[in-house]
Amino acid sequence: MSDKPASPGRIERWLIPALILGFCAAAFYVSTTFKKMPPILKRGIQPSDFPQLLLVAIMVMTLVMVWVDPIRIRDRLQGTVWGTLVLFGLFAALTAIDLFLALSVFALALTVFWGERRPAILALVGFVVPVVIFFLFDQVFEIRFPRGLLTNLWYG
Repeated sequence: MSDKPASPGRIERWLIPALILGFCAAAFYVSTTFKKMPPILKRGIQPSDFPQLLLVAIMVMTLVMVWVDPIRIRDRLQGTVWGTLVLFGLFAALTAIDLFLALSVFALALTVFWGERRPAILALVGFVVPVVIFFLFDQVFEIRFPRGLLTNLWYG
């Protein structure tokens, strides 16, 4: 019996960068469907400009990472990686109900999944941070979340 770990498959080396690039490409496409502001009402950038800028930056950094510092897989992906990917899928599914609800559930579930058990931290991550994010965007940036189950309660 050999002491060497099993050689991981090549797919694992490219899986995460491919998922990041795929997510960014899909999100970029969705951002192209945002309504454009008429020039007379435009105060700065279009609603799609900022997310597109961030997505392009993430894609460029991912490509640079793959090129400059390629991932060297020694072991197969652990269960936490696969579980996190499943939680991303749950987040995507819950956004159909409400983006704010999806953000809260995802943040809380991911924190629990990664091993946090302190109730104060769980409440902070699962409730306080999403509420602060919501009000920061709604009240300060004046950017509304898409309507959903919970956001309809606030927006009326």
